Amino acid sequence: MSRPRVYITQPIANSAIERLQSVADVEWNKDPKHILDKTALCEAARKCDILFCLLHDRVEADVIAANPNLRAIASMKITPSDIDVATATLRKIPVTVIPPIVTEATADVCWALLLAVSRRLVEGDKLVRKGIFPGAQSSYLEGAMVFGKTLGLIGGGGQIGRAVARRASGFGMKVLYWAPRRLSEIAERAAYLTYVSFDELLKDSDFVSLHTPLKEDTHHQIGAEQFRLMKPTAFLINTARGGLVDENALTLALTNKEIAGAGLDVFEDEPNVTETLRSMDNVVLTPHIGSAVRELRESMANIVVDNILEILSNKPASNCWNKEIYLN
Repeated sequence: MSRPRVYITQPIANSAIERLQSVADVEWNKDPKHILDKTALCEAARKCDILFCLLHDRVEADVIAANPNLRAIASMKITPSDIDVATATLRKIPVTVIPPIVTEATADVCWALLLAVSRRLVEGDKLVRKGIFPGAQSSYLEGAMVFGKTLGLIGGGGQIGRAVARRASGFGMKVLYWAPRRLSEIAERAAYLTYVSFDELLKDSDFVSLHTPLKEDTHHQIGAEQFRLMKPTAFLINTARGGLVDENALTLALTNKEIAGAGLDVFEDEPNVTETLRSMDNVVLTPHIGSAVRELRESMANIVVDNILEILSNKPASNCWNKEIYLN
């Protein structure tokens, strides 16, 4: 009997690959900078039994249809965004995910962006690399104070929002939050959070950080109207999902100095980032690296392998998103 075939869309931890190789024939795209397009994903799906995909992969109906014998779509995502789960479910193909284990790593990146954009660290780095040193007390790179300022967390009642709030205590910050569901008073006190209305948060915060999931009712949660409410000295930080922000409105707000700057790890049309945003000095951009910590990524990859091993053993996958396929 032939061994099952697994295709991985980008390199993952060696320990995870070795575990898979013990039970399956494994191929993978070996370029960590190359995202497979639809044509390449279809070709990958045709020659495998299980497709191991990452957050940036768009597994559309055409990709699933490319292989009538596809057994599973094993995702290294917390939610199967950009996977056509409905099509997979009709075919009784399990779509697996991973638990939400990226909280602390994402909170770290949120703070890295906040500090980098407010203190103009990327601009300073570029100058030094060009051999330009304005002077230790030059006004050229004056930025914004972080200590003692007000941080506003939209969707701040979740795990990542509260992790960001914990870090804010070390900076003596006042932390406001808004969420569709307010936390209990005990939870608010424990996290040093103050609940305010959505508009009040925008008006009073020096830093506005986004932590809501991307759904139909949160698409473009921050747009022209919201930027007009923010302080002209305020900064927007987004480590959640790009679609939460209307990037055209953000570009105008930055250009017109309605806000002071932005730190973005996610974008509306990933992996594409507009030339205008890329050209702005008051925007710090990172390529969706919230979970890019070696030991965390290794754990994530091995959870996907756990899911695959369950499927190959003809067991229901513990982290299956579309569990209804097992009901009949």
